[in-house]
Amino acid sequence: MAITQSITSTFKSQLLSGGHNFAASGGNAFKIALYTSAASLDSTTTTYTATGEVSSSGTNYTAGGNTLTNSGVTLSGTTAYLSFSNTSWASASFTAAGALIYNATNSNTSVAVFNFGGNFTSTNGTFTVIFPAATSSTAVLILN
Repeated sequence: MAITQSITSTFKSQLLSGGHNFAASGGNAFKIALYTSAASLDSTTTTYTATGEVSSSGTNYTAGGNTLTNSGVTLSGTTAYLSFSNTSWASASFTAAGALIYNATNSNTSVAVFNFGGNFTSTNGTFTVIFPAATSSTAVLILN
């Protein structure tokens, strides 16, 4: 099994057909689910799946993950971008190797797969996913 970091093909297609609304207020609900190294996620991942998710092996993690807060879409010159606020699981005990961002409003369709570059473990502590700043060169989603 492998987690290959990518923007998913489903997201690219649905973005062009209006399937995702990233407005900070009134937009779609986006979530992040965490996965163990046993998961198989890549650009062909179409929807959220619980297969390989940390919920089967961890504590203080709910299947489906956390709802994200996004920065809203910003346009700087010819570059559009957005990022999300950091998200955490308190008193958590689990190991995660990657994550999937998906659109919970739009049938749990995939947006992006992230490989953490190794296993990260929390033992009765706070597990935090830190997103990059919302700038035209560092945001998590950039279109230019």
